[in-house]
Amino acid sequence: MNLKLLLFVSYLLLNLNLFSQEKYWVFFTDKKGSQFNPYEYFDAKAIERRLKNHYPLDDISDYPLSSEYLTKISEKVDSSGFESRWFNAVVVWADSYQIREIEQFNFVKKTQKLEYVSSLANFKTKELSSISNFRNIRNKQISSLEGQLFEPIGINGKGVRIAIFDGGFPNVDKDSAFSHIREQKRIKATYDFTKNKENVYYSNTHGTMVLSNIAGIYKNNKLGLATQSEFLLAKTEVLAEPFAEEEYWLAAVEWADKNGADIINSSLGYTHQRYFREQMDGTSLVAKAGNIAFEKGMLVVNAAGNEGEQKFWKYIGTPADAANVLSVGGIDPYTDYHISFSSYGPTADGRMKPNVSAMGQTIAISKNGAEIVFGTSFASPLVAGFAACVLQMNPTYTVQQLFESIQKSAHLYPYYDYAHGYGVPKASYFTQKTKASTLASFILSVNENTITIKILEHLPNVIGQKNYLYYHISRPDGFLKDYSLIDVYQQKALEIDLTKYRKGDIVRVFYKGYLKEYEIKN
Repeated sequence: MNLKLLLFVSYLLLNLNLFSQEKYWVFFTDKKGSQFNPYEYFDAKAIERRLKNHYPLDDISDYPLSSEYLTKISEKVDSSGFESRWFNAVVVWADSYQIREIEQFNFVKKTQKLEYVSSLANFKTKELSSISNFRNIRNKQISSLEGQLFEPIGINGKGVRIAIFDGGFPNVDKDSAFSHIREQKRIKATYDFTKNKENVYYSNTHGTMVLSNIAGIYKNNKLGLATQSEFLLAKTEVLAEPFAEEEYWLAAVEWADKNGADIINSSLGYTHQRYFREQMDGTSLVAKAGNIAFEKGMLVVNAAGNEGEQKFWKYIGTPADAANVLSVGGIDPYTDYHISFSSYGPTADGRMKPNVSAMGQTIAISKNGAEIVFGTSFASPLVAGFAACVLQMNPTYTVQQLFESIQKSAHLYPYYDYAHGYGVPKASYFTQKTKASTLASFILSVNENTITIKILEHLPNVIGQKNYLYYHISRPDGFLKDYSLIDVYQQKALEIDLTKYRKGDIVRVFYKGYLKEYEIKN
């Protein structure tokens, strides 16, 4: 290739890149000239929720963007998209030349290229092999949460509004598993943010399965606990593409707020496709939006993810890393501890995640009927339905009280680790009027550099309850150095070598509701 041709090709490639269209966020400095009437904008349930959570009805974050600023931006770009009230930002399609022009406006705070991608928390399915197989798994997904204790007292999520962000809801408008919801007109709103239309009853069946694990009824069997809740169904993922941008999630969370959601279930996450491990610290836009939703009174329940078996990435993604998002890990229904694919905590900045866990293998409704499904995608809606029941029982609960009470109800609390969080939430925490005192279940003794734990044999075993002893070693700031569990049927005594740890580190041992801790002295 001669020099002139080479220079021409280089010039052409440079200019093609310069004028290629990409998506950007444009953040504004203020909301000049915008007007807002909360009673015209919000659903009545949103007003009620904000008042209960002591959040102002006319917060500046809810005002629309400045029409003057939007007009000036539109004159510089070919097209624009979602306008985020919460972040005072608009999405635009622009080339680098147009972006440089936009950045010259004194009302533009900053611009940011949309490089984030999301994926549904991947899952797999298996056909039912027998009726007993169906019954065993279905019973476990309910009984593990002690959901049978809610039913006799009429607790089923009634009056609680749940938004679901997912990839589509095919057959929800037809399948008999959801007829009780349709007949009572409890699907209050739907929106497909990927196509800007209301129809969501097509595309990826993942959302259908998620809804079934919140409120589905299959052949008179409950598949979730919140069978009488109300629903907002949002399609936020694109079937034709491997990933969809966080723009849709952000649009959906503001829509859910406007339409009165109490709880949001999000069985998706943003992970290694665009992020590095150190970025899983709650600072992404979707994590920030999850925290804002919490401030406004909504509980966001998010799947921890299914990367636990990956070598290069086994951690939770975002928004599960947000401080005020209730992230949910997966439990194996046959072993009652961490299911292998469930993603691990902590966050990159050392905070405990997941918060709680639920069954990571469930019965769910797909386009082919009832199937066995695997994934934290289905643990999350089980907890979302549980949360709806708790809120029905305690309608004056603020979102902070709801969040904390669910954690405290978990079977390991106050013990925790990065596989189970605080464990599986239990209905008995809310249904029992008096709390039974916890008897000592083991003796912990220290001899020089060794801790010995002896199980007390006289304690009766609870039928159906696994006898695992859990222990962890943490730094003084709470970050876990090690954690493990043992089956006490296999080993009656346990020794922990303290020589690997430092003075001030804390050993915590948990067995049958009894927690004992020891601070290393040497």
